[in-house]
Amino acid sequence: MTETILVTGGAGYIGSHTTLALLEAGYDVVVLDNLCNSSNESLHRVAQLANKAALFVEGDIRDAALLDSLFAKHPISAVLHFAGLKAVGESVREPLRYYENNVAGTVTLCQAMARAGVYRLVFSSSATVYGEPTQMPIREDFPTGVPTNPYGRSKLMVEQLFADLAQSEPSWRIAALRYFNPVGAHHSGQIGEDPNGIPNNLLPYISQVAIGKLAQLAVFGNDYPTVDGTGVRDYIHVVDLADGHLKALQAMTSRSGLHIWNLGTGVGYSVLQMLKAFEQANGLTIPYRLVARRPGDIAECWADPAKAEEELGWRATRGLTDMMADTWRWQSANPQGYAVAAALNEPLSA
Repeated sequence: MTETILVTGGAGYIGSHTTLALLEAGYDVVVLDNLCNSSNESLHRVAQLANKAALFVEGDIRDAALLDSLFAKHPISAVLHFAGLKAVGESVREPLRYYENNVAGTVTLCQAMARAGVYRLVFSSSATVYGEPTQMPIREDFPTGVPTNPYGRSKLMVEQLFADLAQSEPSWRIAALRYFNPVGAHHSGQIGEDPNGIPNNLLPYISQVAIGKLAQLAVFGNDYPTVDGTGVRDYIHVVDLADGHLKALQAMTSRSGLHIWNLGTGVGYSVLQMLKAFEQANGLTIPYRLVARRPGDIAECWADPAKAEEELGWRATRGLTDMMADTWRWQSANPQGYAVAAALNEPLSA
């Protein structure tokens, strides 16, 4: 019997790539997304790529009645939970939005799951829960720190909620995937990252400069104690990340309690190294300027992904050149993101 998976935030960047991976793997998918930072055009394209469509429901994880109706109507056996606000700088400015959406929304979702008797959950967590570790690479057994921003704190609160939930009720089977820095796009160029306004993340910022939407890249801080003074991160291809979610979903059929895995490559690159790699992969020159550090940013952060390889049989296989080429293929084919195509399509909904 085909499993039906509820994907919250499934029209977003990581959610849409994972929805495609689920459909290609033979699952049925129900996507719940409020479209606050996404477009359902991504799901039109996922349907074309998979030759099979997810059922799309426009709505919010904070809507308990809607969640109850979804669990009543569909034979959902597990939830992949991506729905959440994710911009570090915005979280510093608007902490209440982040706690209401990311924490209170997850409480509402878990309550609805419990009422429906659905206890298998894969959660989109973040390496920000480690705060500022004293050594690299970061392993899952490192203590969680005090994250440097409300976004990170909201992710840590949800992980703590899950730990308490798993302790109180042995039926829960929860995977918290701490990912590092997702980048890239599907190799078709049909789906990719389409942020609202000025991008908060490095690679879409670089690619929007390359396409001419933005004049130049702002490099936040060049006085960190790193190889060239700019921040160092572990960048992981979004398709590798989507594969990690499928592996975790499968693992949680036979594991009870809360399980945590890092999803990263184990290699850190600086902002300027990423810039140079993009230029070399695509034959482009990207103008940039150095500006002050952003509040909440840390100097360096990369993963030890050994636990995911050992326990899930997963590891990242796509390198820096793939990340850069796939990003530019998506951006150059979709200079306005999903906006133009979305205006031409009929609404996609249940």
